[in-house]
Parts: sequence; structure tokens; C-alpha cells
Amino acid sequence: MKTSISFIKSYVSIIYKQMLPDYTQINLIVPMVIEETKMITTIGFPLFAMGLVSYLKNMISVACMGRLGRLELAGGALAIGFTNITGYSVLSGLAMGMEPLCSQAFGSRNLQLVNLTLQRTIFMLLFASLPIGILWINLEPVMLKLNQDPEIIHIASLYCRYAVPDLIFYCILNPLRIFLRTNGKTWPLMWCSLLSTVLHFPITNFLAFTLNLGVQGVALSTILTNLSTSVFILGYMFFTHANKSEPMSEPMSKPESLGEGWDVLFRLAISSCLAVCSEWWWYELMTLLAGYLHKPHIALATSAIVIQTTSLMYTLPSALSMSISTRVGNELGAGEPGRAHLATLVAVGLALLTSVFGLLGITFGREAWGKVFTNDSEVLELTMAALPIIGVCELANCPQTTCSGVLRGSARPSIGARINLCSFYLVGTPVAIFSAFVWKLGFLGLCYGLLAAQVACLLSILTVIYKTDWVKEASDARELVGRSSECTYEAQTMECEQGFGYI
Repeated sequence: MKTSISFIKSYVSIIYKQMLPDYTQINLIVPMVIEETKMITTIGFPLFAMGLVSYLKNMISVACMGRLGRLELAGGALAIGFTNITGYSVLSGLAMGMEPLCSQAFGSRNLQLVNLTLQRTIFMLLFASLPIGILWINLEPVMLKLNQDPEIIHIASLYCRYAVPDLIFYCILNPLRIFLRTNGKTWPLMWCSLLSTVLHFPITNFLAFTLNLGVQGVALSTILTNLSTSVFILGYMFFTHANKSEPMSEPMSKPESLGEGWDVLFRLAISSCLAVCSEWWWYELMTLLAGYLHKPHIALATSAIVIQTTSLMYTLPSALSMSISTRVGNELGAGEPGRAHLATLVAVGLALLTSVFGLLGITFGREAWGKVFTNDSEVLELTMAALPIIGVCELANCPQTTCSGVLRGSARPSIGARINLCSFYLVGTPVAIFSAFVWKLGFLGLCYGLLAAQVACLLSILTVIYKTDWVKEASDARELVGRSSECTYEAQTMECEQGFGYI
């Protein structure tokens, strides 16, 4: 905590002395901080609500599989984990490569570049989904060679085969979400997601139970939900474009060759994918290690509860991360390094504040939360012991996730990828193994490994953010997206309102 306070004080000092020389009066600084806080929360709150909606959608799918039976629940849970690891995490990471390009291009009013980036990302994801789809189709023979339970594997393979078409819609939906988000259009994005999720329950119930399609029906309902979300978003974009009478923005100031644009997008996409997957897959490694502990059924049940808890808690830092990525990218693209720096400081402050509330909530509500998932006394006891450690992890996770958004917005995802790889696999994994198996702490040792990884990640990423030369980042952004003209913040905001005209 002392390190965090020192970090904030240092940032305030830099803003006073370097980045904002024209605002030396506290009565001018405070309104700027308040304004920036409003901007971040305006973008971030719908994203937070959308994260909760997505969490609810997943719970509906799992609950319906639970009603089908124990075998269907086990096979469906295995399939969901498999599709997340091998498919959705990879595609989500690759799609984030367009985030710095789009956010900076919106800030600089190079909307043609936004259009090109959106199209290229969709094509890139569709190409990447081909080997993923082949893997999903061949899940059963692969798993049987690994001596997995044949009945569970059969159910999981059915789910994966029926979920293959969802890859196509996901490859379209994810870039559209990033497009709207980097343009600051998060409220329509939330309403589109909410509406499709409201339809998800009756669709899942109808397909799985009324038509007796079982697990296949759950997979098909996920496809229809993502399809409906894509249709709602495209309908909103078309309606907005049809009702725009303002002139379009200026074209890019410099022509861009097809090869050059793909090269930049690939570089950012691969780095973003490594950053996302390295953290996402570590939780699956945690589950795998739990299976080798004493009383593995208790450890695995607790691991499932912990992962569900961290997934829910992640919705808030994830929303902050995405909103600060948009703010930093927009401001750097508009040639405003001071505003980008101020946005970073405000976002880190909000992250620290929310992480404290997360720690308090999970610590004092751990018993009630554990009983939501289980009545088993041993599982509940282990869950209550593990959740306070997870709450402490949140003190590091929320700020480091937010800072990861800063790196994406400033087109530096490769730094985040290296930090995640080193923190989770060179720090977190050894600590988890030694704590759990050598020091005999069991599942709590795995939680301590997560804590070590989060702390190492936070310290590394704060060091990078602290040493950032924001003027240089703004110059790099100008080179990356090619600013069409000098413009004020109000001008670029008005221009972004017309951003849908290029689709």
C-alpha cells in the first residue's frame, strides 16, 4: 500500500512539473481530474455491466447443462474450458491487436485506417479460426489417446462440434465490439449485449429441453446469442450511418500499402494474444495442479469456485483496462500526451480504490459466497480459507490489469506479453509448486503462487508506466496512424461521432 501511495504522489509531481505546465493551480487541476474521471467512468460503466451480462450468460449455459445431468455437466464443463483455452482466448487476444490502431486512429481522425483495421482483423481472425475448428472437430480422438473418460469426452466432443460455427460469428463480433469501444460507443454496445443475453435463456431452454437437443442445444444457443449480438450491433451502426448528414472526416494524410498495414497489425495482434493467453492459461494450469493434491476432488471443487470468483471480480478491472486503453489511444492519436498521462493517473487511482472494495467484499462475504456454490463442509472450509488470499490478489490484479490497458492504448502490448510470461511462469508457477507440494500448503499454496505472480506483474508494469515518455508516445502514435491534421479535443470528439460512415 505504501508503494502505491508513493507511486501516486510521484505521478502527481510529474504532472505538476512536466506534463501540465499551464495548470499549476490546484483549482485548475481538480476540475481536470474530475472531468477525466467522468470520461473513464462513462466509457467503463457500460463495459462493466456488459462483463456482468457475459458472466450471467455463461452461468445460464452451465446451469442448463447441470439440469441435463451429472455426465452432461462434466462433459459440458470440459468442453467450455477446452473451447476457452484453444479458441476464444486466442481469438480475443488476436483481436486486441486492432485496439491501439483503432483508438489512436479515432483520436487522429484517420477513419479510413479504422475501417481498414476492422476489415483486416476480421479476415485475420477467420483465417486463425480454421485450425481451431479442425481441433474442435477432432477433440474426441485426441482426448481418448490421452486416456480420458470416454463418456465425458463424447459429450464434450458433441458440444465442440456443434460450437464450430460460433467461431465465424465470434470472429466478426469481437472486432465490432472493439470498434465501438475505441470510438467510445460503449452504451449501445451494452444494450446490444444485454438484449441478446435476455434472449439467451429462452433460446437455451427451448433447444436443450423442448427440442431435447441436450448439450448440443446449449452449444447452438451460444451461436445464436453471438449471432444476434452481431446483428444488433450492425443494425445500430447502419442506423447511425443512415441518419448522419455531416460531412465525412478527412482521409489519411499518407497512403498505406497493404503489406505495411498487415505487418503492423500482425505484430500488435501476436503480442496481444501472448499477453492474454499467458494469463488466461495460467488459471487452467492451476486447475491441473489441483488435481495432483491430497483429496483432489475437494481441491478441484474449490478451484472451480475460485475461478468463478476471479472471473466475476475481473469484470471491473477489465472494464477499467478497456476504458483507459481507449482514452490513452484517443489522446495520443490527437497529440495530447498530457491528457493521456492524466488519464493513466486517474485510472490507476480508480483501480486502487476499487481493489480495496474488492478485498473487503470477498473477505467479509466469503462464507455466504461459498454457500452459493456448495454445501460440502470440506469444500466450503477450504474455499473460505482461499478467498481472502484471492482478495489480496485483487489489490495487485486490478491496478496491473488497468495498466495493461495503458500499454495497449499506447501500442506496446509486447511489453505486457513479456511481463505476463515472466510473472506467471517464472515467478508464479515455481512459487505455486513449492508452496503446494514442497511446503505442503496444498491448494492454498497454489493461491500464494497466484499472489506472487500478480505482485510481480504489478511491480513490473508500474515501473514501465512510471518511466514512460508520453511526448515520445504521442510522436510514435502520429507515425503509426498518420494524423491528418492538428485538431482540438472537441474537434476530434465531433469527428468520432461520424466514425460509422466508413463501414
